[in-house]
Amino acid sequence: MSAVCPNGHTSDAEDYCDTCGSPIDAAAQPAAGGGVGGGRSSLDLDPPPSAPSAGGGGQAAPASAPETLACPNCHTENSPGALFCEACGYDFTTGAMPRGSEPTGGDPAVAGASDGGDGGDGVVSPTDGTDGTDAGSPAAVTDDPSGAAGVPGPASPADPADPADTTDPTDTTDPSDAPGPRGPGDGGTAATAGAGSPASAPTGTGTTTGTTGFEWLAEVWVDPDWYQTQEADDPCPSPGLPTIMPLRHRSVLLGRMSTSRNTRPEIDLSSDPGVSRRHAQLTTDGSRWFVEDLGSSNGTFVGPASGPLPAAPVAVGPRTELDDDDRLYVGAWTRVVVRRATPDEVEAYG
Repeated sequence: MSAVCPNGHTSDAEDYCDTCGSPIDAAAQPAAGGGVGGGRSSLDLDPPPSAPSAGGGGQAAPASAPETLACPNCHTENSPGALFCEACGYDFTTGAMPRGSEPTGGDPAVAGASDGGDGGDGVVSPTDGTDGTDAGSPAAVTDDPSGAAGVPGPASPADPADPADTTDPTDTTDPSDAPGPRGPGDGGTAATAGAGSPASAPTGTGTTTGTTGFEWLAEVWVDPDWYQTQEADDPCPSPGLPTIMPLRHRSVLLGRMSTSRNTRPEIDLSSDPGVSRRHAQLTTDGSRWFVEDLGSSNGTFVGPASGPLPAAPVAVGPRTELDDDDRLYVGAWTRVVVRRATPDEVEAYG
């Protein structure tokens, strides 16, 4: 007795097809003596090879598509049909790297930290002396993958410029530094380029003297009275206790942080829209402090705590000595006080 497999082959065996090996369902076979029926040959029952019957289970399933798509930039697993990496934005279609991305694994709190001696902007030039830096100090060293000369980081189409920028700090070509009010001593837009160690770092990142302690600090206040004189469009934050920033370098930068320009001032005033990226430079000889306006948009003002608010900014370029009673006024609402640290403060912040 012969049987017919689900694929239409006539088989002498009744359990598996002699031709294709498919299992044969005994219940689906024609009744004994009925043959294939109607005088037809078993060959008449063969379906097209590409159309196996519903009962066939021997055909191999097509290979499944890959379940994930690995990003070549950050190695994150994405869905197979993804056009962009969900983690870093890598374009799977064109192969373009993500725009303006920071290298993964880098610590932005210490990236671009300088050990360029007295320079507060993290850039040392043999001829640079306008911001109080030491012309004989060694070149800046940084652990930022994108900020060290000679150690190239991942290419980024959004920032093709060399991060080791040596632009003159008095350059005033950046139009984006004037979101706040303009004072009577408007000196153009703030200079670009340069970075110091971040103001939020609890310890110094290296100076030419190698010291880790500090003797001076800066108090950063929100001053409602100064805000009233500036007529700024932005609302003034609620006044409160000052932010304490230890001054661990002999020269520190005052301004706003800018990742695109690799600017990380020691006295970070990013919350004040009237402060320029590179607003002013503070330098000391160990016993006195001096302030130098770097061509800020809204000027740098100096006035005694016991007197009225200053009406005219200091001149751009020359250094102005700060008396013990003097206060710095910058931006839309910021007041900065430079003073000696108490022993308790040295212990707390040291």
